[in-house]
Amino acid sequence: MYSHLWNRLRAENPEHSARYAQRWRDLAAEGLDLDGEARFVSALVPPGARVLDAGCGQGRVGGRLSGLGYLVAGVDIDEYLVAEAQAGFPLAEWRVGDLADFDFASLEAAAGDAQREPGFDAIVSAGNVLTFLDPAARRPALTALAGALAPGGRLVTGFGAGRGYSFDDFEADLAAAGLDARHRLSSWDLRSFGPGSDFLVCVAEQRPAG
Repeated sequence: MYSHLWNRLRAENPEHSARYAQRWRDLAAEGLDLDGEARFVSALVPPGARVLDAGCGQGRVGGRLSGLGYLVAGVDIDEYLVAEAQAGFPLAEWRVGDLADFDFASLEAAAGDAQREPGFDAIVSAGNVLTFLDPAARRPALTALAGALAPGGRLVTGFGAGRGYSFDDFEADLAAAGLDARHRLSSWDLRSFGPGSDFLVCVAEQRPAG
């Protein structure tokens, strides 16, 4: 059993999830652009592609993609936020589960044509999701996500520095999961990544066999 930071925050404050969801509703009501991650994914794969929102929360990213014609499934450990996603974005499939040990194959049929190659064309894990995982769960989670990719699929992650997960450690975990970091950016709007960048958006692909 992993000790995820998100679960510890919920245990300390029973209103944590509700306040988190309300924060995003408030930002949307203020007119802030909250679709940067969804636009990023839409530049990688066309509508109709299967997309997994890993750590989906209340469905902010995956829900937007489902409205654009993507076949979306989402997984999150927080049942309150998954219920919010189910209510707000019924075109997608939302499940409660732990990224480190979830059976992602169970979502493939729900997210599209069973005649396709198995797996997701893109997996997105935004919103600092990886930093909320138990450090012992990060490598298993990345390994599980790598295994859920379709041939040629890509894993897109984004998280900030100073959150207990160094970018070097993340790339070591990617490599251990059989993934190669192909593109590194410092924001969802394609700003360059370099020394001193305090945010990493990474596009990773499965390492070629052999």
